[in-house]
Amino acid sequence: MAKRGGFPGGMPGNMNNLMKQAQRMQRQMEEQQKALEEKVFTAAVGGGAVEVSVSGKREVTKVTIDPDAVDPEEVEMLEDMIAAAVNEALRQVEEEQTANMNKMTGGLGGFGGLGF
Repeated sequence: MAKRGGFPGGMPGNMNNLMKQAQRMQRQMEEQQKALEEKVFTAAVGGGAVEVSVSGKREVTKVTIDPDAVDPEEVEMLEDMIAAAVNEALRQVEEEQTANMNKMTGGLGGFGGLGF
C-alpha cells in the first residue's frame, strides 16, 4: 500500500496546481490593486458645498469648497463637512477594495479563514 501524507520526490500534481492558482491569483490581485490606485473617488457633502477627491492610494487629491459655504461664523461646520467628505471618499476606496477581494476569493473572507 502506498504511503500517504508526505511529499517525497517532489510535489504531487494537485500541489502544483494549487501553487499555479495562488500565483495567478497574486498577479490578478496586483493588477487590481494597481487599477484601484489609479482611480479617483469623489464625495460631496452639505448639498455639494464641500467636495473631496481621494485617489485609490488614499491620498486627498482635490478639495473644492463652494464660496457660498465660507462664512467666518461657520468655520467649524465647514471643517466638519470637509472631514465628512474625506471620510466618505475613503469609505468608497475601502468598499471597492473589499469588492475586488471578494471577487478574487469567491467571498471566502480572508482566504478561507486562514488569517491572510
